[in-house]
Amino acid sequence: MAKKSAASSSAGPVTQFINHHYRHFNAAALIDAAKGYRTHLDAGGKMMLCLAGAMSTAELGLSLAEMIRRGYVDLISCTGANLEEDVFNLVAHDFYERVPHYRDLTPRDEEKLLKRHMNRVTDTCIPEGEAMRRMETAMLEVWTDADRKGERFFPHEFFYKVILSGKYKKHYQIDPKDSWMVAAAEKNLPIITPGWEDSTLGNMYAAAVIRGDIKNVHTVRTGIEFMTWLANFYTETTKDASLGMFQIGGGIAGDFPICVVPMLHQDLGRRKIPLWGYFCQISDSTTSYGSYSGAVPNEKITWGKLGVDTPKYIIESDATIVAPLIFAHVLGW
Repeated sequence: MAKKSAASSSAGPVTQFINHHYRHFNAAALIDAAKGYRTHLDAGGKMMLCLAGAMSTAELGLSLAEMIRRGYVDLISCTGANLEEDVFNLVAHDFYERVPHYRDLTPRDEEKLLKRHMNRVTDTCIPEGEAMRRMETAMLEVWTDADRKGERFFPHEFFYKVILSGKYKKHYQIDPKDSWMVAAAEKNLPIITPGWEDSTLGNMYAAAVIRGDIKNVHTVRTGIEFMTWLANFYTETTKDASLGMFQIGGGIAGDFPICVVPMLHQDLGRRKIPLWGYFCQISDSTTSYGSYSGAVPNEKITWGKLGVDTPKYIIESDATIVAPLIFAHVLGW
């Protein structure tokens, strides 16, 4: 499906509310970033979304899935947790439990959740049996099949195999249109998952290697292969379009991919390749020049990641509140 002009979206009630009320401080930064996102797309630019934290368990798919379907996201860099947790929610949503009083839990309360195999993420408990073990069974099928054939794929490609097979549709417990991974699979959207090993399924994969179920530890492609793939993607994409970066949270999901530009320039001598064409970060990290996540965007100029004229935005707020509002604005909801 061809990418639509973001500006062609009519202004719905959420957009109208934001335009009228969000005039100052972090609210103004939010609307500036949303308008900048739209401007970037309307000029023919493409966008990479960096997804950190536990945004999938926060059900960001309710808005992100439509961003993907509309062609407003061209590449995702995310943690292994966000990759898998959207699918956990897809197949086990009815078994999740919300703990609104999570701040009051004692160590004994936490232990009780452990004994019930309910893994807590802030106010939400993920059921191990219905979510994690169900997906382990599905992933073992595609991992071992590829291993026997001597094939190798990136983590998200194995997820796409499971989703697109249709075999697990009977387990869906949310409307699949609200799953960003289903939307990504249907568009075959490229996804970078740096540090994928640091995830539940990454741990399960390691266990399968130790058990001998998987003979080649490299059946799942990770690490440096992601960076070499990204270097080629960035080089080819920016021949015809500017590539922007919209970062939700901090850490490896954003730190890893943004470095592709200085690597191309400084280590490969490809000086003509353009810098990132847009940058926005939603962060609740304390502003600090000793913290990467807390550093203001201008610091990235010194590292050869952003330019003086690159549109730069930072919204110091909770991404679970801010990201859906920005997406709604870009979508014209």
